[in-house]
Amino acid sequence: MTIRFQRELDKIKKSILSLGTLVEDRVRIAVKAIEDRDLDTAKNLIATDHEVDEMEVEIEEECLKIMALHQPVAIDLRFLVAVIKINNELESIGDQVVNIAERIEVIAENKDYDIFFDYTKMADKAQDMLKKSLDALVNMDVDLAFKVILLDDEVDELKNVAYDKIKKAMSENPDISGFLINLLLISRHLERLGDHTTNIAEEVIYMVEGEIVRHGNY
Repeated sequence: MTIRFQRELDKIKKSILSLGTLVEDRVRIAVKAIEDRDLDTAKNLIATDHEVDEMEVEIEEECLKIMALHQPVAIDLRFLVAVIKINNELESIGDQVVNIAERIEVIAENKDYDIFFDYTKMADKAQDMLKKSLDALVNMDVDLAFKVILLDDEVDELKNVAYDKIKKAMSENPDISGFLINLLLISRHLERLGDHTTNIAEEVIYMVEGEIVRHGNY
């Protein structure tokens, strides 16, 4: 491996971690905005989504350029393939942040209505999954990646709890069904965030071990 090639790989790793940090911060801000029904923060998250998109495109282009110029093999090729996929998952998490922000815009306009589900536990678990998946990426930690995958079931269960509570609220408060649908969608977006984070963990395992672990094949 040439020094130049190693430097380019190191640069890619720093870039994907920077994108991960940006996305993690945006998730944290979105979760706080749910609690506060913060309209201004929601609008800002939507307006600045291009920052994530631009970084995602730049990282993918750099990976493809390295693959074309150096024709890497074995673990270096796995690294670049995994980074491209992780890059896409992080961008998708950014999209979920925007989706949550759009729901916040609706619930912020209806502050007199109760929020029938406490998102705190679900949001905390989703954020913890994202943090752990990025830590697994930094440290190439397969054991931690597997822990992330197992946590996804807990987020799914909380989404089901949210569905049951909000469905009950809809039957009792049909006049605010539009508001309640947005509450339901927030739980769906948090659950999807957990799915994308699980995909990141799976790519870390592939990166380190060369083993594809998808569709429950653990």
